[in-house]
Amino acid sequence: MEELKQLVVEGREDLVPERVRTLLGGGADAEGIMKKALIPAMDEVGGLFQSGEIYLPEMLVAAEAMKSGLAVLTPILKGSGAKPLGRAVLGTMRGDMHDIGKNLVAISLEGAGFEVIDLGVDVPAEAFVEAVRANRPQVVGMSALLSSTMPAMKSAIEALRDAGLRDGVKIMVGGAPVNIEFAREIGADFYGRDSVAGKVFAVETATASA
Repeated sequence: MEELKQLVVEGREDLVPERVRTLLGGGADAEGIMKKALIPAMDEVGGLFQSGEIYLPEMLVAAEAMKSGLAVLTPILKGSGAKPLGRAVLGTMRGDMHDIGKNLVAISLEGAGFEVIDLGVDVPAEAFVEAVRANRPQVVGMSALLSSTMPAMKSAIEALRDAGLRDGVKIMVGGAPVNIEFAREIGADFYGRDSVAGKVFAVETATASA
């Protein structure tokens, strides 16, 4: 397990899947691999990122390594009937085609045991409403890299409120031009300055609602 964890931290996407298969072949269970290696690895990577010891490119590489291991485990976890920790809907706002930040949050949440419904980029308010109605997530994450698309976050939150869905979810927002004051102004529940903060909030939310 420790070796797998280190391979993820080092971003060894080429070696992680085989190490996961070796652990499975040796009798380790998929959920245990998640909890004892993949999740702790991304926690360590997140800590290194927040302390400035690694930067975005290294974090992306580690995230992809984790995802390669998760790809091996996902069919097994689904087949075993293991329940996800929670469910999250994510999307980049209408008019914005940037997705690196959103993708990092998605990978971090998947690594923490979430089922992630990723709506992609250029997402209109109605799509958030439809996804929340269909999937009943605990958390909705909205991302914007362009200041011109930030007002779309407010529109999406208002659309959820008009549909009677706002009180059932926690909304977290993020992106380069977004800050905590703006989050409060538009009625969001949380502002995350990076994917680590978003993951922590989502995990706390899902745990509290369990």
